[in-house]
Amino acid sequence: MSAFKLGLNFALELDKNDALAPYRNQFHIPKNNNGTPLIYMTGNSLGLQPKTTQAYINQELQDWATLGVEGHFEAKNPWLPYHEFLTNSMANIVGAKPIEVVVMNTLTTNLHLMMVSFYKPTKKRYKILIESDAFPSDKYAVESQLRHHGFNHKDGLVLWKPRQNEELLRYEDLEAILNQQGDEIALIMIGGVNYYTGQYFDLKRITKLGHKHGCKVGFDCAHGAGNVALNLHDSNADFAVWCTYKYLNAGPGSLAGCFVHERHAYNTNLNRFTGWWSHNKQTRFTMRDEFNQLPGAEGWQLSNPPILSMAAIKASLDMFQNVGFDKLLEKSKKLTAYFEFLLKNLGEDVIRIITPENPNERGCQLSIQVKNADKTLHKKLTKAGVISDWREPDVIRCAPVPLYNSFQDVYKLVEKLKAILS
Repeated sequence: MSAFKLGLNFALELDKNDALAPYRNQFHIPKNNNGTPLIYMTGNSLGLQPKTTQAYINQELQDWATLGVEGHFEAKNPWLPYHEFLTNSMANIVGAKPIEVVVMNTLTTNLHLMMVSFYKPTKKRYKILIESDAFPSDKYAVESQLRHHGFNHKDGLVLWKPRQNEELLRYEDLEAILNQQGDEIALIMIGGVNYYTGQYFDLKRITKLGHKHGCKVGFDCAHGAGNVALNLHDSNADFAVWCTYKYLNAGPGSLAGCFVHERHAYNTNLNRFTGWWSHNKQTRFTMRDEFNQLPGAEGWQLSNPPILSMAAIKASLDMFQNVGFDKLLEKSKKLTAYFEFLLKNLGEDVIRIITPENPNERGCQLSIQVKNADKTLHKKLTKAGVISDWREPDVIRCAPVPLYNSFQDVYKLVEKLKAILS
């Protein structure tokens, strides 16, 4: 029996008893032309702006205006080590040690830099395994790496597919692929949370399986960072990458994060692209020294960090630290379960949720298929004041984000959907 009840009063009661409810007021919530707040359910695509972000960026603009180049050392938050201000809180969110994490570049750039180091094809072992419905950018990136190394991307790409008439991937099928082709696969690169279905994979299980067959293993955690407990260190993955503009609310196109497991921290023999920001901090500015590799994930940096983007990340991470990630995860599971309860009450002959039912196999995103619906349904929802996400051919993605979405948001969304369907 579900502990949830129908009706607006129950949603209001849940909000009243929600210790994290006040954080909603710390975000700019988009409004319609009449000034009514929209029901914003696309934190899985672009997170909302914290109200503190402007002040954080303004601080750096002010220091630049008054200090010029001296801001590298004398700014309130000195620019030279600025990326280090983000490391501990980011490591905490992704479940890593500080030496394993760095904020730099953008997601696909970081993925390519990781493949320079961890995709080392030979004539026999050259294939890359990804999920069949991986985010397009991941697919394009790994295909280009295959071509770069002189392989045919059609022969070299191995797809982990769902079974017929299913959307979710099964580990038994991954195991079967590796038993058949494991000695030909150089790299497994999976999206930690699938963008389409919302399925959160068991990173540790996949890594163990890949390593057993001699493959390197990495994850794109764009839909996982700030959404689920990734536990990257314990997963034993070789690397992971993620963006900061979805659940981490750092602004459109903001910088990305990168994880390299501690066991690789001091391995200077790993092939990699380098730049002056991966060189020893103590001698970086003497300029004429031979290259001296920094240990840990920092050793994959190329250039000095873009401070204005990092200031926006800092604003968000400081809020995460203030709330506590465990508390966010707790609310996320409750909020998503309530959303699921209300959707199922519409009837399974109308609504089908393709995201896993098990709360440990998903984050806050629910991917909804509506029987006989097309994109016009999504357009009607948008007109009704719901900002959700349409994905071809027939899925509406909704992500009730625990930092700024309320139980009332979820209730109103389902009521609007019900009215449109009727």
